[in-house]
Amino acid sequence: MRAMLLAAGRGERMRPLTDTTPKPLLEVAGRPLIVWHLAAFARAGIREVVINLSWLATQLRAALGDGRDLGVSISWSEEGVVPLETGGGIFHALPLLGPGPFLVVNADIWTDIDFGGLHLPAAAHASLVLIANPAHHPRGDFGLEGDRVVNRESERLTYSGVGVYSPEFFAGCTAGRFPLLPLLNRAIAAGRVHGQVHHGQWCDVGTPERLATLSARLTALK
Repeated sequence: MRAMLLAAGRGERMRPLTDTTPKPLLEVAGRPLIVWHLAAFARAGIREVVINLSWLATQLRAALGDGRDLGVSISWSEEGVVPLETGGGIFHALPLLGPGPFLVVNADIWTDIDFGGLHLPAAAHASLVLIANPAHHPRGDFGLEGDRVVNRESERLTYSGVGVYSPEFFAGCTAGRFPLLPLLNRAIAAGRVHGQVHHGQWCDVGTPERLATLSARLTALK
């Protein structure tokens, strides 16, 4: 299975750190955040990785190259000056992701999810990893009934930013800038979205404060 890292965003909440450094290259315990993901992919046997680019794209390319030194092979999906949002970015990268299911991971999270253990069940168009709601997102995103993701207003969990998708999930889309959520809602309504709960470690590295806290915690474990 191939994987895609979403790395094109501006990182507004991380400013001023992201004014001169792309968010995925911010360091966590002495290591760029995106390198944590690439190392986890390599450990899981996922070697072919697509990374989308927009903000400070040259820096990301220069830092990671073709990925060989990290045990993976990187293909770059260029989005131009204006990023295409999550849905548009993945759709734009489909030719690089191949005909089968593929893993998508937000580059601005940190987690111990076992990427090698994820798969797309038969008949599903997406399989999401959900987590207990963090303090900064108390309402959550989706409900879970058995292994099926549902939309409801109570007893919801948070989408971790990790999921497996099929190309069919994007049927009917056209090139351009668009979010992922409407496509998820469409697939959920059709009963095509599988879900599982991760009970391990996870952090949305969305602010300088959360970045510093995570870095200090992981440094202390060394």
